[in-house]
Amino acid sequence: MIDLARTYGSPEERGRMHADLRAAATEVGFFQLIGHGVTEAQTAALTGAMRAFFALSEADRMAISNLNSPHFRGYTRTGDEQTAGARDWRDQLDIGTELPPHVPGPGEPAYWWLQGPNLWPPALPELRTAALEWIDALAEVSARLLHELLAAIGAPPDFYDDAFAGHPHLHLKLVRYPGTAPDGAGQGVGTHKDYGFITLLLQDTVGGLQVQRPDGTFLDVPPMPGAFVVNLGELLEVATDGYLKATSHRVVSPPGASERYSVPFFYNPRLDAHIEPLEFPHSHHAPGATDDPSNPLYAEFGRNELKGYVRAHPEVTRRFHAELLAE
Repeated sequence: MIDLARTYGSPEERGRMHADLRAAATEVGFFQLIGHGVTEAQTAALTGAMRAFFALSEADRMAISNLNSPHFRGYTRTGDEQTAGARDWRDQLDIGTELPPHVPGPGEPAYWWLQGPNLWPPALPELRTAALEWIDALAEVSARLLHELLAAIGAPPDFYDDAFAGHPHLHLKLVRYPGTAPDGAGQGVGTHKDYGFITLLLQDTVGGLQVQRPDGTFLDVPPMPGAFVVNLGELLEVATDGYLKATSHRVVSPPGASERYSVPFFYNPRLDAHIEPLEFPHSHHAPGATDDPSNPLYAEFGRNELKGYVRAHPEVTRRFHAELLAE
């Protein structure tokens, strides 16, 4: 557990916080974050609007389906998303920073399709307000955390500021796990690593999130009121040659007809940002980044992000970007 408020303490207190943060980020890759400054009122506004959205009729939710968005925004029906080719038993709403669409021109990378407007349910104007305020608040927390994390390993805290300048690709999901799938499969979301920089996850009181240990077994991540679960993405692992850990994780479906709600926020750089190797004193201790031939990672963030969407949402890709399926 990391208390971000300790950054405002004495130099000794901040040093101890950095030691704890370094240990969590290099040995595990997951930790719980408190002292972040996000209020109970902000959390209640978001979770209340989220539950109201999932209480809408399926027809109202499908009216803002991501099948209507070439930008992969909007609602995904239960079972329509995939991880490693297997069906995830959850439904969700994908939201990003509100920006005008950037249709790629001749010679421009296809990842610019990921920039565009969100889809909002007309009956819930409070959802738009709460979600966009949440994105702003968690972007500030994530920026602070990234600076402290880099300082904790002896790197310049502002090393990646340029990569986040302008319009970073901030991404929010509102997720519901509606219990066990009819076929009995327990995959809420399959085993994966996040491929950006930092993820902040708000859990409800229902468990199910699990982190993979080095021996391949899984450890439950208990819900902790007022805390964010933090995990690091693959780009930070690659940038530090494996010194910082991007840990595989999954969600096991809640039993029976019980539901689980969660809100992951992904703090990612601009789509066109090139991620340079990090300069830090202990780089010679880095064990090397994980090499997965089935999951190549690129220095240009947008290529990683688009790769993930194409794999996770094949129906959207077939409808709007069929040329990407051949790549």
